[in-house]
Amino acid sequence: MPDAPPSLADDVRRALGRVLDPEIRKPITELDMVGEVTVGSDGLATVVVKLTIVGCPAADTIERDVRAATLGVPGVSGADIRVSVMTREQRNALTERLRGPGGVRVMPFGPDSLTRVIAVTSGKGGVGKSTLTANLAVALAAGGLRVGIVDADVYGFSIPGILGLVSDGVAQKPTRVDDMILPPVGFGVKVISIGMFVDDNAAVAWRGPMLHRTIQQFLTDVYFGDLDILLLDLPPGTGDVAISVGQLLPHAEVLVVTTPQPAAADVAERSGVVARQTGQRIVGVIENMAGLPAPDGTILEVFGSGGGAEVARRLSAGQAPDAAVDLLASIPLSVGLRAGGDVGMPIVLSDPADPAAAAILRVAARLATRGRGLTGRSLGITPT
Repeated sequence: MPDAPPSLADDVRRALGRVLDPEIRKPITELDMVGEVTVGSDGLATVVVKLTIVGCPAADTIERDVRAATLGVPGVSGADIRVSVMTREQRNALTERLRGPGGVRVMPFGPDSLTRVIAVTSGKGGVGKSTLTANLAVALAAGGLRVGIVDADVYGFSIPGILGLVSDGVAQKPTRVDDMILPPVGFGVKVISIGMFVDDNAAVAWRGPMLHRTIQQFLTDVYFGDLDILLLDLPPGTGDVAISVGQLLPHAEVLVVTTPQPAAADVAERSGVVARQTGQRIVGVIENMAGLPAPDGTILEVFGSGGGAEVARRLSAGQAPDAAVDLLASIPLSVGLRAGGDVGMPIVLSDPADPAAAAILRVAARLATRGRGLTGRSLGITPT
């Protein structure tokens, strides 16, 4: 059957330019993932799609989006999508296109990067640090920013589950294109975690050098693309990972998470002090589990009160005025916040009017107006 006029095939190719690879977040035409495109005189379009690897986890999504884009072109009556796989040479070309000349592995988040790097730390475990990190990331992404998370809490990795990237207890695996790793995406946030590389929720028992190399590989081998903000969920305390992050990202800012009781405040202060010793700047303190609203309107202070303000006061002591540390929020105890983490649905999306969600949204709006590549950029977040 003769082909339709070339212009119709061109129209299909232009429509495919609006289809994004779900992992790389760039148009598939720009990534050379579209092969031959033809349209018969009967309007049947045949499109060849080249996936990066065999068994690409994004295959179904790409095929669905390609089909929808093709059928949306006026004059096209049907779509025959033929899926193939890139050759090694094509994958090498893709790697070079993404990384730059030679495809050389470099750490893209250095001092000259426009990406704002924020490490989220706490003095002790169990303060809700990972839940806050995930919800902050989702709030920032929902506001139109390009956001990534490095789950550096190697021993207590929980970010994949909070962001719905776990199925039947198994975290979604990243796609490997030769030596380049493409991070899974949850709610618009690119995520990498050691939990994506271990089987059956296995424990990780590593010492300093191995931990350092893991964080270094996450920052170098994982292709995040152009990010506005990169959040790092650090393990609690002042151990090897915190020191490694200080060495690898000395320009990073640090967000300290604590709870209201004095014991948590004492150790949270130490995590901030260690960050300063490596040259990092403390961007603020978040007090989590600040109180439980009762039906009569009173607040039940389950974990005491004042810890967040005390941490901010101590970390501000002796500092220049421009280095003073603010208490960014006191986030109330919330069943919805906890439940959302359990089922992989961040509360900032499922129930933004919840008091805890509203407080997190206010922090996200405040973070988004500061520094580096985000200066002057408007964030579409409306805190309640």
